[in-house]
Parts: sequence; structure tokens; C-alpha cells
Amino acid sequence: MRGKLVLLVGIGIGYVLGARAGRERYEEIKRAVRGFWNDPRVQHQVQNVEEFAKDKAPDVVDFLGETAKKAVQRKPAADKTTASSSARKPAASSTTAKKK
Repeated sequence: MRGKLVLLVGIGIGYVLGARAGRERYEEIKRAVRGFWNDPRVQHQVQNVEEFAKDKAPDVVDFLGETAKKAVQRKPAADKTTASSSARKPAASSTTAKKK
């Protein structure tokens, strides 16, 4: 859905910028968009989305906070694993160099 919307917006912008009709056509498109945006059905859906976002915002904040805490707690353990494995690599390469 989002990809289609981006595509339509891109096509619209390309049309407006590439149209030879100039300012007249631009104003005509602008009026059509305003008419669409001010349509009561569209505004009703906009209000529904705003209410949904307001209702879900605290849940999203809590989820992001918990996820960030978990990521911070895991990070030191990941650093220790990386450090110990990198310490082993030079020893293995020096052994390999002696064999050659």
C-alpha cells in the first residue's frame, strides 16, 4: 500500500513538473487535491488515524524503551565474545605461518 502511494505521488510530481500546460494545469491539480483533502469522508478517516495513533503512542514508547534496555544489556556480552575470538585469530595465523 505504501509503495503504491509513493509511486502515485512520484507520478503526480513528475506530471506537474513536466506538464507543458504550466501554471494553469498546476492550479487545476491543486484545486482537485484540496477538494479531495477537504472531502468529509477523507477527513473522517484522517481523524480515525489520528485517534488510533494517539491510543497506540504510549504502547509504542513502552515497547521501544524495553527493546532499547534489552539491546544495551546484551551489548557488553557481545563485545566480550568478539574480543575473545579476535584474540584467538592472531595465534592461529602465527601457527599457520610457522607451518609454511
